[in-house]
Amino acid sequence: MTGRQRAAAAVVAAAAWFGLAVQFDATLGANGSASAALWILLRYFTILVALGVALAFTALALRRRPLPAAPIGGIALNAALVAIVYRALIAGTLVQTAQEKLADLFLHGIAPALVILFWLLCVPRGGLRPRDVGPWAAAPLLYFAYALARGAADGIYPYGFIDVGRIGWAATAANAALIAAGFLAAGFGLVWADRRLAPPSKRAPGTRDRMEADPPAY
Repeated sequence: MTGRQRAAAAVVAAAAWFGLAVQFDATLGANGSASAALWILLRYFTILVALGVALAFTALALRRRPLPAAPIGGIALNAALVAIVYRALIAGTLVQTAQEKLADLFLHGIAPALVILFWLLCVPRGGLRPRDVGPWAAAPLLYFAYALARGAADGIYPYGFIDVGRIGWAATAANAALIAAGFLAAGFGLVWADRRLAPPSKRAPGTRDRMEADPPAY
């Protein structure tokens, strides 16, 4: 990691920590209990991803070893999922205080955008493989199971599009399948973009590369 990369990672971490702190303070003010506020916040995928971003990029800011391409790609993809799903399905449906709007700006806008910019500008190209997409998908899949289990236990679902009590299992499963399909498509798209942007010497071997390197004999 260069000094520039570590400084960029610190900026990403600071944005995520700031958004989390503002949201925690807002939730604490509404509930009056730190433990209750934490339990409420840990219901949301946004919070869990932002916490992952904050911890991962704090670690990156402190490290000197080369960047791990696959984990950062997965974090970038999940951060993008947070921003896209929020803008497509949730934004505009909430009544928020000014403090909550500030938290949303950082958690759903600034922090995800900075993660993606970091991946674009600071991570060497050519390190991603199609097999990386499966582990990346583990986060939203595990979260889906976790959210449904919590909802079944207390009747509170974090997002309307997975609210089994209101829309039923069929609609919940359909919504989850659509989001999963979009996530997988975006994951393979990220791998493709990483390969296309890499210099030829860094690209993973593929059909076209092999054909160009070893033309068929006649």
